[in-house]
Amino acid sequence: MKLEGKVAIVTGASRGLGKAMAIELAREGASVAVAARTVEAGKGPLPGTIHETVNEIEKPGGKAVAIKCDVTKEKDVVLMVDRVNRQYGRVDIIINNAGITTPEPFLKLTTRKWDLVMNVNLRGTFLCTKAVLPQMVERRSGNIINLSSILAKTVKFSIAYGATKAAIERFTLGLAKEMKKHNIAVNALSPDFTVTEAVKTFLKDVDTSDWQKPEMCGKYAAMVAAQDAESLTGRILDVEALNELFGQV
Repeated sequence: MKLEGKVAIVTGASRGLGKAMAIELAREGASVAVAARTVEAGKGPLPGTIHETVNEIEKPGGKAVAIKCDVTKEKDVVLMVDRVNRQYGRVDIIINNAGITTPEPFLKLTTRKWDLVMNVNLRGTFLCTKAVLPQMVERRSGNIINLSSILAKTVKFSIAYGATKAAIERFTLGLAKEMKKHNIAVNALSPDFTVTEAVKTFLKDVDTSDWQKPEMCGKYAAMVAAQDAESLTGRILDVEALNELFGQV
């Protein structure tokens, strides 16, 4: 259990990649704060709630707490981190996974939708990182994992989504450079096309037979979360890079 005794926050953990990563971190011994907006089933277009993820973690004996959090709201983020500090004493790991996309082509994309994608994907990553960094700097220890995507480089589907993921990669590289002196690892995971609830709902006509499963990203996330700034930082980790570092899962 390579993360035993560690405390992690995973945002956007009610479904998809976030859920898979939260479950795997807990399986490796971490106490996990499962954070997202969805607390009640049937209230949105996608299945999954933070409580369902916590139940899956606790069933085999893992430790987790469900925290409702809108990552675009600074007050929500501060309260989330305060709650984790009160319950578990600190935050060792944060996975900035919360993200949304929009399927419209650019000419049909409204300013409201553009701003929403930017706020959730990019502002949310900024706010959550900013909230946990002071304690990590004080302890000279921490691990920040940001979620990028193959769509940061591959021009396909949503322009707004791809733009945020490219920005997250630049954010990751810059922050890693600043934080290395504090022994804080900062990396980005860049999954290939992955079958999630959102994909099944919004891309029904797309052939996903050869796409990845979220569980693979979960396993790799746990491996990256176990590293420190001396061993792994400032990397944009696609599947090829993860295979080279850790082998196939």
